[in-house]
Amino acid sequence: MKQLQFDSTNAICGLTFIGLGGFFIYQCLDLDLGTAFRMGPGYFPLILAAILTLLGVVVLVQATRVQGEPMGPLALRGMLFILPAPVFFGLTVRGLGFVPSLFFAALIAAFASSRMKPFLAVLLAGAITLFSVLVFSYALGLPFERFGPWTRL
Repeated sequence: MKQLQFDSTNAICGLTFIGLGGFFIYQCLDLDLGTAFRMGPGYFPLILAAILTLLGVVVLVQATRVQGEPMGPLALRGMLFILPAPVFFGLTVRGLGFVPSLFFAALIAAFASSRMKPFLAVLLAGAITLFSVLVFSYALGLPFERFGPWTRL
């Protein structure tokens, strides 16, 4: 008799995708869906949620076919620096403006690596900020404030 193989890491990921997809499908049902030719505000999110749910089912089924490795230690340092960076950006972009918010968010995220040195982190944050301003502000012409009201004297 063949022993059942199971990959718990992929199973958790699959269940997470299914749960999130189901949640978003439920939320989309209150929106006007429209048709494929006249899409309502809920049509595209519903399609994305259905794809996420389907992907979760595929990952969950795959988890029963392969013997997975045990889940290793969690990268707490990464979570403590990566997760707050976009939150910081979202909370400060209107007040500080795009340039300082992006610079500090990139600086926060840079320290997710234990090998990152302060000088290199500042250099990396500056490069990301410069590139983003060139692309989003000048090349694409997006209308956002580079420096917000909190930076004005």
